[in-house]
Amino acid sequence: MKSEHRPTITPADRVSDIQEYYFSRRLKEVARLNAEGLDIISLGIGGPDRPPHKDVIDTLCREASAAGNHSYQMSIGLPELRNGFAQWYKRHYGVTADSSTEILPLIGSKEGILHISLACLNPGDGVLVPNPGYPTYSSASKLVQAEIFTYNLTAENGWLPDFDELEKLPLGRIKLMWVNYPHMPTGTPASIDLFKRLIDFGQRHGIVIAHDNPYSFILNDNPMSIMQIPGAKEIAIEMNSLSKSHNMAGWRVAMLTSNPTFINWILKVKSNVDSGQFKPVMLAAAKALEADSNWYKELNAVYASRRTIAEQIMAELGCTFDSGQRGMFLWGRIPDSESGSEALADRILYNARVFITPGFIFGSNGERYIRISLCATEENLKRALIRIKEYNRISDGKSTTDNIPGN
Repeated sequence: MKSEHRPTITPADRVSDIQEYYFSRRLKEVARLNAEGLDIISLGIGGPDRPPHKDVIDTLCREASAAGNHSYQMSIGLPELRNGFAQWYKRHYGVTADSSTEILPLIGSKEGILHISLACLNPGDGVLVPNPGYPTYSSASKLVQAEIFTYNLTAENGWLPDFDELEKLPLGRIKLMWVNYPHMPTGTPASIDLFKRLIDFGQRHGIVIAHDNPYSFILNDNPMSIMQIPGAKEIAIEMNSLSKSHNMAGWRVAMLTSNPTFINWILKVKSNVDSGQFKPVMLAAAKALEADSNWYKELNAVYASRRTIAEQIMAELGCTFDSGQRGMFLWGRIPDSESGSEALADRILYNARVFITPGFIFGSNGERYIRISLCATEENLKRALIRIKEYNRISDGKSTTDNIPGN
């Protein structure tokens, strides 16, 4: 029987242009090692390990038991949640936003990055992406087939944008700029001067400034919003999240604020993609936004204690770091003797059984750096420190291919 020729089925070009998210791939490897009984200590992902406030969980349980709370919801979210976000911005940032027209809840900031990209960028439009920076800025830009222009952040310039360098780019082709302060992964804090320069830059060149702001409450006594700058609302979009500040990463509750025109553009995209969040989750999130200053103080006391141990781990690895970092990570420069961040991270994973994040995943300017997450218990951070010390002790002049025992 004559065989029939069948055409090859291929994915869309946009799928070929991106890879599976690094942590998605790496956690599979960690799971494999754990299945072999190696008990990997993860200091990789910024996923809070502590629960939300008890009142938040109680609200979820109570509202989930109500018979009428299980239907579809509007993509724009409940008024209670929008009002909660507006009051939160007023209380902590001194920023006024109309909850009905200038606030849009999101199913996580990662969703918001793609929605903003779809709303603002046509195929071929230019987008400014920081190097180093959150990888999703680049992957979302590729998914919408925009042209990526990376802008350099370097230790020599304090991990801040070089505005002279930016002015030399073909700015007439660029429509959107991603920024993120306190910065991930470097922990560089925000400043009013930086925000003023960004807003001025966006206004002069007609570039939307998209500011991703999930870390402003972590190890930081002075939370800032780019919306504090006069005129910011005309040109900027700011995202915020309850994942880090309220220990609600798995709940997928975030938001963005901007002018009504930008909000409407993004809502057009969002309303065609999702059917709203679970009503009890939104009501519980509104309760979380009522937290007083004691919640943030207690949260930061835990992270401060963990940060001390993370600094000891960095020192044990021979890394240097800036003590002024903010957020839930510690970013350190690896020794000159190391070949690269991935090689160091792999060696620590397979020999000391500790998972740390290599800086190269955030861009080429992160190649000589590693990142340690503070989202691990003090006990596990101390265990990781012991393992690395023991690995360093036995590896001097010996093979580094054997896993160390115990701990």
